[in-house]
Amino acid sequence: MQFGRTFEEFEVGAIYKHWPGRTITEYDDTLFCMLTMNHHPLHIDANYAEETQFKQRVVVGTLVFSIVLGMTVEDVSGKAIANLEFEQVRHLAPTFHGDTIYAETTVLDKKMSSSKPDRGIVTVETLAYNQHGESVLLFKRRVMVPTAGYAAEQQRVWDEKMARLRQKESE
Repeated sequence: MQFGRTFEEFEVGAIYKHWPGRTITEYDDTLFCMLTMNHHPLHIDANYAEETQFKQRVVVGTLVFSIVLGMTVEDVSGKAIANLEFEQVRHLAPTFHGDTIYAETTVLDKKMSSSKPDRGIVTVETLAYNQHGESVLLFKRRVMVPTAGYAAEQQRVWDEKMARLRQKESE
């Protein structure tokens, strides 16, 4: 099973469909609002929200962004050295309690790092949509990922460390 990709494994134009989707519950939204101190009544006050254009509470946009970003990790940034930049984060439609979010990412560009030969920078665009097929979020990001050689070396170091620890435990 693959978790993330090395620089060589990205192909410009490739599309990764992230699975499974994620149903956002009222509990998710309320807890996120409390944790992040976003007390806007549109998100936490059902009575207030009934009088708005949406007639119900709206899931806070940063929660939708966080969930979608998390959905992409397995396919895009599971091996990442760093997320370098997020740009053009656009909320295209509201998300409501009970909506299920799906996402797909398109690889837009890739280039080797100009300062470090063991890594590259991949530019991707992620689109999220709900169970009705309506687009709800779109963003681009640049991710620094290792080359296959660097990732293999890091894996070797990790495996040796774990072998030493297991050996020590069995003594």
